Amino acid sequence: MTGEAPFRVGLRVEDVTEAAIFYAGLGFEQAGSISSPAGRPIMTILRRGDLQLLVDSLTGMPFPESDREYMTRTGPRGLGVVIGIEVDNVDAIADYCRSAGATVTTDPLNAPWGERYAECIDPYDYAWKFYQLLPDPPQDSTAYDSWFA
Repeated sequence: MTGEAPFRVGLRVEDVTEAAIFYAGLGFEQAGSISSPAGRPIMTILRRGDLQLLVDSLTGMPFPESDREYMTRTGPRGLGVVIGIEVDNVDAIADYCRSAGATVTTDPLNAPWGERYAECIDPYDYAWKFYQLLPDPPQDSTAYDSWFA
């Protein structure tokens, strides 16, 4: 065992320092960073439990030039991907996200599948789902029926 996190997610952002501050508000702790020869942070490594978040700069990283790299730099970023993490207080996280410049796309609510959750788009265009399990999940199938009836 190397002490490395078993789950890693890499995000590309324009401002690594500002992004690290935002993600620290979600409970991530800085585990390391790398600066360019000019001293500008180009990568910050953050940890939250078993999840390691690699926050890389859109420019200045030694990634090979390719069509994919070009599309990554020009955006939009994160389409079709939602990062979900369990939190202690969904309402508090939604309030933090809103105050830190994220767009809350789903206000906190109790879902029929047994969790309280909220969703947001962070200031760097990545989608997040924050959830906490409900102590007494509802035993109701009306949501499923309404979605697929």
